Amino acid sequence: MRMRKKAHLEERLEKCVESGRLLILNCEDRNFVTSVKTKEYLDLEALFGNKNPIVMEIGAGKGQFACELAGRYPNINILAVERTANVIVEAAEKGIALGLKNLMFLRCDAEYLEKFIPDGVVTRLYLNFSCPFPKKSYAAHRLTHHKFLRIYDKLLSPGAQIHQKTDNREFFEFSINELSGYGFTLQNVCLDLHANEPEDNIMTEYEKRFTEMGKPIYRLEAYLKR
Repeated sequence: MRMRKKAHLEERLEKCVESGRLLILNCEDRNFVTSVKTKEYLDLEALFGNKNPIVMEIGAGKGQFACELAGRYPNINILAVERTANVIVEAAEKGIALGLKNLMFLRCDAEYLEKFIPDGVVTRLYLNFSCPFPKKSYAAHRLTHHKFLRIYDKLLSPGAQIHQKTDNREFFEFSINELSGYGFTLQNVCLDLHANEPEDNIMTEYEKRFTEMGKPIYRLEAYLKR
């Protein structure tokens, strides 16, 4: 079901952009294969005003995870990526209200990230409850499909990790196969995160909902040996 457009969406987005906490990254060429060949790298040092490590979340939703992460770790810079205007406006407003200067929201499709983010700068990538796209014909849209892994490979710094959480067993198994097939090494693979929850775990909106429903949460960490 299509999400209803929020009231005063454009005005709210404009205010977030004016605050300096939201960037809307558009491409005139909507063919990502050709558009990413022309780079328009963001000056991340200028955006954040420092050289702190860069962490990225793709599919930031309403921003609960990114906001809490930024609050806990003020010495890292966080890029929270979300494609949907209706959703990212709430996330950006939340980050602005909390005064989180180390958190920047990017409205952008993941396919275009390599156009705007310099190679090798992301020290950790979070994929929290990405859409599983259960139909086999939609597999290429899954954020752990090898099409996206190629992009992450460019963005990640040496030794950087991907952290994934999902409630969908089939998607989790698909992710394991894709990551392993690409050459990622897996560690801390967990089939029920909350059976022995790490102290530093940050729950997302979806995670809280699924946990309350009694659904297991699947989690893994992955890195490339370079």
